[in-house]
Amino acid sequence: MANGGIIGPVNIISRGGNKVTSRTSSTPSAVTTQPGTRLVDTLVVAGGGGGGYGLAGGGGAGGYRSFSSQSVCGNTALGAVVVGGGGAKGGACANGSKGGNSSLVISCTTYTSEGGGYGAHAFNAGGTGGSGGGGGGANSGCARAGGAGNTPPTSPSQGNNGGNGFVGGCRGGGGGGGSSAVGTNAGPGATAFPGGAGTANSITGCSVTYAAGGASGAGTPNAADNTGNGGGGGTGCGGGNGGSGIVIVKELNKASGVWNLRSQLRAKQQGTWPRVTATPFNANLLVIAGGGGGGVRRGNGAGAGGYRFNTSYPLTINTTYPVTIGAGGAGGPASCAGPGARGTSGVASTFNPGNALTSAGGGGGGGQTDCSPSPCGIGSGRPGGSGGGGKPIGSGNTPPTSPSQGNDGGNSTPNTANRLGAGGGGAGGVGGDANNCSSPKTSGAGGAGSSAWPGDCTLRAGGGGGGNFSSSPGTAGPGGGGAGGAGGSGAGGNGCAATGGGGGGGAGACGGGAGGNGGGGTVIVKIPSAASFATSVTPGTNTYSIACGVGTAVFTVNGTLVIQD
Repeated sequence: MANGGIIGPVNIISRGGNKVTSRTSSTPSAVTTQPGTRLVDTLVVAGGGGGGYGLAGGGGAGGYRSFSSQSVCGNTALGAVVVGGGGAKGGACANGSKGGNSSLVISCTTYTSEGGGYGAHAFNAGGTGGSGGGGGGANSGCARAGGAGNTPPTSPSQGNNGGNGFVGGCRGGGGGGGSSAVGTNAGPGATAFPGGAGTANSITGCSVTYAAGGASGAGTPNAADNTGNGGGGGTGCGGGNGGSGIVIVKELNKASGVWNLRSQLRAKQQGTWPRVTATPFNANLLVIAGGGGGGVRRGNGAGAGGYRFNTSYPLTINTTYPVTIGAGGAGGPASCAGPGARGTSGVASTFNPGNALTSAGGGGGGGQTDCSPSPCGIGSGRPGGSGGGGKPIGSGNTPPTSPSQGNDGGNSTPNTANRLGAGGGGAGGVGGDANNCSSPKTSGAGGAGSSAWPGDCTLRAGGGGGGNFSSSPGTAGPGGGGAGGAGGSGAGGNGCAATGGGGGGGAGACGGGAGGNGGGGTVIVKIPSAASFATSVTPGTNTYSIACGVGTAVFTVNGTLVIQD
């Protein structure tokens, strides 16, 4: 074996067989990886811009972006693919059309290439895009500029500017920008000028050039499909359509190093072969508290539980870490007597009280609002991780944390204005205000949850929607919030379990629908691969799994995280 003279097995960290998957149309998943795949190379090319009509600029190439050795899990479906179409050529006396964006989702991150800018008709500037379209020619005035490339900006750049049109003489348009070079500026004595060069890529095993700019004023044919090339600009007639984009994934075979088998055996016998990372090591941690309960009698939606994370939380081997999961708050009872018209707040969740990462429970939603503020505070939303809806509102991010753990609830309306319930705040957005100013008169929607934690793509901690006496209750906040109740007896929806979602407000008068209960919280801990096999959880209701070598502990009840060498 040719491995630098060391006798021993090569440690293959990705066994993808260099399998290539090319997507020429949009699909919910780029590919389901093979069991041994851990690394992929990807190429994302957007659709090229269409060429303009008459003394026109060429279309800009679609944005070109390539990525190497991206980490993935084996036997896992990658995210959605969008393949941008080529921009249409310009009709009579018109610019071409911009190409469509292409994108690929991997591990919660969306990688997007921008469509190529349109080629301009005479007297017009080229369009912006992945690469810019060429500017049109003109017989007087200032030269018509080519469109800006690398718009929006990426690093490395996804494209280049289009060439400028020429003023006077034959009045040619500029060439479209390409992924490797700017489009050619038009000059005197000609009407056709080349587009910017594309980029050769061998991800498929063969060298193919993608994302070249369209030539100006040549009346060239349509660009080839799945190249991202720009369409050619027309002379006295129409130009060409841009080429559609493409997304390619290559599952890699890749080795990280070798070990001498005799040395490995000796180290294991001596107890010096490493089992876990050096202590302490860092874990990726998410803590969500219980959501609040919704109010009643056109009740307000409750706030979501606080949402906090730490991507570098230090842990130590041979240590047990307590975990407390906050329960959701109870919704206001249907009788709505006295202060019971408000929902109760959720309970805080905590990881490791000795060095605590704590999220506050979501604020309960206010009940009927008789005035502003109402007697006994019945109508006010309670403060919390995210605040409950009411009048006055419940404040979110209470107690304050940085970054913020949540948002405020929305404003409800007073007794003289139909008593419409507002939405509770969510981790990703404020609760919606009740709308009494236009038809239909609606209660406020729950604030959206968040997926900001870089551990998975799941949306959590959405706020509860407000209740409504008629038929337009507030919708549930995305991420586990409960919907508001409708009609004379509609109960508010409960927040979803283990999301910290706020409960929805109950509808109707006293004796009508109760407020929804808040969803319980959760704690999730991602353990690095070198320590994953030394980790466990208690009790058995909580779960621990290992994928791609990374351990994931999910707590839905009180328990402990145990790291034992």
